[in-house]
Amino acid sequence: MTNYKPYIVDVKSITDAEREIQKIGSDPESIGIMAPKAISKVIKLENVVLQDAIIIKQDMLSAGGEVAVPRNTFELHGKTGDILIIGNLKQLRDLVGKLDRHYPRLKNIAKELSLLLKDAR
Repeated sequence: MTNYKPYIVDVKSITDAEREIQKIGSDPESIGIMAPKAISKVIKLENVVLQDAIIIKQDMLSAGGEVAVPRNTFELHGKTGDILIIGNLKQLRDLVGKLDRHYPRLKNIAKELSLLLKDAR
C-alpha cells in the first residue's frame, strides 16, 4: 500500500463537489470552475434523427465527453434512434452551446438539454 491512501470520494451534487474542493483548501475563486467538472451525467434522447446523432457525437467528443449511438447509425439514413450523452456538467453545457449554432432541429435539442440542465446541481 502507498502512503497516499487513495479512496473514492462520493460526489453526487455540485454542493458535494464544492464542499470537497473547499475542504482541500483550493482557491475559493476556482471552486465554481472545478465543481461542474466533478458531476457526471448520462442523458438519454429518444427518436433522434441519426444524422443529428452523428453531429451531437462529434460536438460532444470535442467537448471531452461521449455519445453512445446505435451500431448502424452511419447506414440508417433518415432513420431515428435513441442515444446516450455522457459527460460532466461542464461538457454538457458546452455541448448545448455547440448545438445551438446548428440548424433548427439541433437548436431544439440544445433548448431541451438546456432546460434539463438548468437546475442540475
